[in-house]
Amino acid sequence: MATTPTDGNRLDRPHHDGSAHHVETAAPTLGDDVAVWLRVPAAAGVDEVHVRSTPDGEPGFAEAVADRVDAVTGDTWWRAEVTARNEVTRYRWLVDGPGGPRWVTQSGVVAREVADTHDFRLVTHAPAPAWVTDAVLYQVFPDRFATTGVAARLGVPPPLQIVDWDEPVQGDGPGAMHQLYGGDLPGVEAHLDHLVELGVTGLYLNPIFPAPENHRYCASSFDEVDPLLGGDAALASLSAAAHARGLRLLGDLTANHTGSLHPWFKAAQGSTDAVEHDFYYWQRWPDEYDTWAGVASLPKLNHRSPELRRRLVEGPDSVVGRWLRPPFDLDGWRVDAANMAGRHGRDDLTHELARAVRHTAVALRPDAYVLAEHCHDFSGDLDCGGWHGTMNYTGFTAPVWSWLRDPAVAVSLLGLPTGVPVRGGRANAATVDDVNGLVSWQSRTASLTLLGSHDTTRLATVIADPAMRRIAIGLLLTFPGVPSVLYGDELGMRSEHRAESGRRPMRWDRTTWDLDLLGWWRRLVHLRRDHVALRRGGFRWAWVDEDTWVFVREAAGESVLVAARRSGASAAVLPGAALGLHPGGAPAPSLLDGSDLAADSAGRVRLPGDGRRLDAWLLEG
Repeated sequence: MATTPTDGNRLDRPHHDGSAHHVETAAPTLGDDVAVWLRVPAAAGVDEVHVRSTPDGEPGFAEAVADRVDAVTGDTWWRAEVTARNEVTRYRWLVDGPGGPRWVTQSGVVAREVADTHDFRLVTHAPAPAWVTDAVLYQVFPDRFATTGVAARLGVPPPLQIVDWDEPVQGDGPGAMHQLYGGDLPGVEAHLDHLVELGVTGLYLNPIFPAPENHRYCASSFDEVDPLLGGDAALASLSAAAHARGLRLLGDLTANHTGSLHPWFKAAQGSTDAVEHDFYYWQRWPDEYDTWAGVASLPKLNHRSPELRRRLVEGPDSVVGRWLRPPFDLDGWRVDAANMAGRHGRDDLTHELARAVRHTAVALRPDAYVLAEHCHDFSGDLDCGGWHGTMNYTGFTAPVWSWLRDPAVAVSLLGLPTGVPVRGGRANAATVDDVNGLVSWQSRTASLTLLGSHDTTRLATVIADPAMRRIAIGLLLTFPGVPSVLYGDELGMRSEHRAESGRRPMRWDRTTWDLDLLGWWRRLVHLRRDHVALRRGGFRWAWVDEDTWVFVREAAGESVLVAARRSGASAAVLPGAALGLHPGGAPAPSLLDGSDLAADSAGRVRLPGDGRRLDAWLLEG
């Protein structure tokens, strides 16, 4: 979408994003006139600015005025107003002058006509709770994190089978789903200090309900915590212990399906007169029914049933509501297969379901977080008053893997049959812009950024080179969004090139840990926590070429310049004035291990070019 600069420099382009630097309020109410600002460098060749919005679908223009000149950079900030006429009001900028007419949209600056899909958005739906913006989450697959022996003491029903903690994970066949390592919730609680030392602020648990398979996405009940995990008392204890340490706790719920052993499904198979019969989609009752991805153990839910909605999502006694209340006090839900939940042929109740989940959650906990699993284009399901955000595989994981992965290793992501291609910095930056430009800033910053999950190959396998892995971790902790760390990635745990292999048990023997990597994770997590610009600041590309990404996170009072380089083959030279760095002036202090950054006598700033590295500097806000 965006025009490609010839030398990599992007600081000479007009810029706008949805952050507080550029938008008066992140949560307008219907009818509000909202001030918006466009930052225009002198080099952009702009002397006329308009904003175009589309209230009720009809485009109209308003003239912007030059509001102020930035005393540090010399950029002109143009101001206009956009009326939040609709729940989602789209707008874009039109600039003109010696540089010619151009549109400024969320995917960049373009000198041609483009569709409205990448326009900026004012959203009147309430944003995600404030704690989400500052969060760094840690994902735990309950069976594989730590054990106190609960399952071994109770014994496990077939086909589940307890195996030794050090036994390799089966990657294929039905046996892979039946390997139970015996991880439990008391084991998680016993290791909460590890999370605190890492610096994360929340814990996201994969499913905890009883199930005949180790992933527990085929729940046989939503009414209790799996006794093999320690039962209800163990979750209540874990929640209290986590909250006492300042950690949030998210659950994982399947709203698309139940397990085939669930009492609802068994009742539905037992009689066509049962109210539960309408909870599912039938091809030929009782044994032919629709499922998730053709898996017979995962019968698909029919959200047209009022009784299903009452039991699952509506009100404090529903499944969604019950676990957010004492003594469990979950802080929200990650909703599995949210892209499919409520969708079946002609039925499309996804947005209705998402809004119902959010309504129940925030009625019980005003600061509840509702996160959707979505593995491809999520734009149609956000900004709808339902999910606060999604798991941003497409707009973060895929481009980072593509840019930094080991080219000698075949890597697949979420079933991609051709594997993740190796692409340069420009193409992958364009993916970041195009994907994230399809939703509001509000939704982007409430979405999970991740380098791996229980559904992917391990980070250390995808990006084997330690220097490249440090860059990936640095991007995770400095990009907009909610960073998520998969258990064990901070220790350098590896896997085979299959997602199931990535679910290997946590290694608690410290002699197996990559302590240098762990130290880097801790440093970057704490860097994010220490700098508001990295948590709440805007995002502005400064330089992009095949081997270099440079961007600025800008907030009131401070800005942080981040440079990621996968090689030292090319030089990145930026105009110092655009960064507030002038000849003879104070340098920008390094926040990592590099040298401070200063402008030379010609006003240029040359970024370090000595190989694979990540740098960050503190700029004047």
